[in-house]
Amino acid sequence: MNVLPKKLLAADEPAPVSVYNDGGKSPFLLVADHAGNLIPRALGRLGIAEADCQRHIAWDIGIAGLGRLLADALDATLIQQDYSRLVIDCNRPLQATTSIADVSENTPIPGNAGLSDCAREMRAREIFRPYHDRIEAELDRRRQAFRATALISLHSFTPVFQGATRPWHAGVLYNRDARFAHRLMALLNEEKDLFVGDNAPYAVGDASDYTIPIHAERRGLHHVLVEIRQDLIADESGQRAWVLRFARLLPRAYHGL
Repeated sequence: MNVLPKKLLAADEPAPVSVYNDGGKSPFLLVADHAGNLIPRALGRLGIAEADCQRHIAWDIGIAGLGRLLADALDATLIQQDYSRLVIDCNRPLQATTSIADVSENTPIPGNAGLSDCAREMRAREIFRPYHDRIEAELDRRRQAFRATALISLHSFTPVFQGATRPWHAGVLYNRDARFAHRLMALLNEEKDLFVGDNAPYAVGDASDYTIPIHAERRGLHHVLVEIRQDLIADESGQRAWVLRFARLLPRAYHGL
């Protein structure tokens, strides 16, 4: 039985959202829904092993480092979520069954089993909403300043999933508006050394995603969700190589729209 604490995050624990290069001049707003793997102390590690907290089930490996390097290279602002997607997935609608998963990639998450509505709301209130409120506030500020903005959502994916090898080096994902995605994908395909997924290994959808449909599509912003295979960005040298690529290609894709 889950014992509900009065408050999820203690006063000395990190905030759920962090902003890097606040005030960056680029039109790009970088967001990372799964950048961190922190778990509030009140949840007791969710009953999983420390090794599981380092796996992809807990976060997008390599994205925090890549996001900051890319923000520097583009002079862009980065907004990232620092708590694990196992606590609450900030790229899922709150009503989705995967919002707070009790099993992730065949791994049971005991601390997520049988949660009450109050427990779920506490996680939404203290982690999910502050992150998305910060994105909303930044987009509102830019709109009021008549500043052009393109939303770039950064993610990483596993080389192998459920026993199946994933051959893509990166994926370019989109939903209703494919203009930016198709332009970026064409430029990536010109690189010759890449195998790029077209809405693969995932696809953006209203039932499966939150950030792009809510923040980008509703506002009519140019946008793209980028997935990079995590073994390619697991260390800083790999992250820097991909940052060089995206710092060169993202502006070309954007200005070609």
